[in-house]
Amino acid sequence: MAASTWVTRWAHLAPPGSEVLDLGCGRGRHLRYFAQQGHTVLGVDKDESALASLASLPELQGRARFLHADLENAPWPLAGQRFGLVVVTNYLWRPLLPAIVAAVAPGGALLYETFASGHERVGRPSRPDFLLQPGELLGACQALRVIGYEDGTVENPLRVVQRIAAVREPEPPSETLGWPLAEVAATAG
Repeated sequence: MAASTWVTRWAHLAPPGSEVLDLGCGRGRHLRYFAQQGHTVLGVDKDESALASLASLPELQGRARFLHADLENAPWPLAGQRFGLVVVTNYLWRPLLPAIVAAVAPGGALLYETFASGHERVGRPSRPDFLLQPGELLGACQALRVIGYEDGTVENPLRVVQRIAAVREPEPPSETLGWPLAEVAATAG
């Protein structure tokens, strides 16, 4: 399966040389895509056999790490870690949304695409627990600057989704032209 068009559209938001987190990576379509783009990638999934299959691929050697984790029944396994790009597709576990946003490094980005309310009319998942409500993804990403957002029906295959591309602003430099910022501010007045 090819990488999501949403993910490839916004892939340029990954800072050069940054590590990409593919959360719920499954069979690794996005993990492979970013490894081919020259990034190191961490794939996280609860399917141990899928991770083992990915780990055996020659094209991922030295480019990918894998973490077997049950994200819904255990503590967040990446506490304190930040990534240049976090990719999540076709996965929703609401209690993780704050941790996912927190995993975006300064200057990094989040690409998230999953099923939304209305999808129950066209396919699975159909349970409200697995469908974003209108604007829900926007609300979860308030700590980031939204670059792109869509909420609606897409085709091939037909599905109702919410998708967001959002960045965390870089941290300001502690010094400007060799002068500590406090001195610059004092001399500017």
